[in-house]
Amino acid sequence: MALYLDSAIASEAEIVQHWGWVKGITTNPTLLAQAETPPETTLKTLVALTSGPLYYQLLSADKQGMVAEGRKAFEIIGSQTILKIPATPLGFEVVATLSPEITCSVTGIYSPAQAAVAKEAGAKIAIAYVNRATRLLGDGIALVRDMASILKGSDVEILAASIKSPEEAAASLQAGAHHLTLPLAMLQAIATHEFSQKTVADFAASGIGLTI
Repeated sequence: MALYLDSAIASEAEIVQHWGWVKGITTNPTLLAQAETPPETTLKTLVALTSGPLYYQLLSADKQGMVAEGRKAFEIIGSQTILKIPATPLGFEVVATLSPEITCSVTGIYSPAQAAVAKEAGAKIAIAYVNRATRLLGDGIALVRDMASILKGSDVEILAASIKSPEEAAASLQAGAHHLTLPLAMLQAIATHEFSQKTVADFAASGIGLTI
């Protein structure tokens, strides 16, 4: 299992770099637009702030453009590149073209059947937008569970995104997601519980430790 930061903000990447338990960064066109630098500069900055994968989502509208964009992203990011390619007929075609040379994920999956196509196209990661799927389909956790059933026994892993609460994060993992990508505030939220804080305070008030 890995937890990723879902952000293109360098200052947020610096924060989680110091934590030591966030294993990579996911971006998308919307997140890159929020950064204060051009995408090329942002990606170069982000890849220097993580030792793990850096996800980049293709935005071009045709196959030739998507393939060229994917290769350009790889030139910038290097071996840490994971391309995010939309779950569309064109996107699956691009995955089949690029997956032999660059690690590919398929993003925006809303049906287990699309997860099966992603596997056959050569993707290594299938991305489900859990909360958005709940809003659009009724049950995003069930989508993850069905994807996990379809992908069982394969080398394709599920990345759950669009997580809005610690409970949704845990439920996604219980349903079969291998990884989660979360914004900074949600990463902080899943690491925090009021009773944990109270327990620490109780021990501090009544106990002793080593003298430093």
